[in-house]
Amino acid sequence: MNLEFRTFTIRDTHTEEDEQRIAHFLRSVESERIDTAYVPGGWRILIHYRDLRRKEEQAQIETAIHAALNSWRAEMARNLGVDRETVLPGPLAVEIARYAPTTEVELSVIANASGVNMREHGADIVRVVRQTMEDLTD
Repeated sequence: MNLEFRTFTIRDTHTEEDEQRIAHFLRSVESERIDTAYVPGGWRILIHYRDLRRKEEQAQIETAIHAALNSWRAEMARNLGVDRETVLPGPLAVEIARYAPTTEVELSVIANASGVNMREHGADIVRVVRQTMEDLTD
């Protein structure tokens, strides 16, 4: 998730009010870095942050995709009479859930970075990811 930034001013004439506004904002985000500089009339505050709501939404999406992939690979392994790891390695399932590829090309980039060939099951995996995403938006 990318960092976002927002600028605030703590005016010399309204210090308490401005500090409360910043404190309220900081309770709703995960701050990465805060830079300050004094300018005539007050302080300028630059906050680099991650939005906690987006972070929570992303975690929910990843969890749902990972669960769906685990169910799919367990069923596929049972049908083929092989181990789940043979169908889809666990660490790759985590990466797929993280990036949520919706095309076989996107999936191949993720899989190739892990040294795994997804030609055999790529379409099925993309279908699972897409279906999970659709289910989450309904």
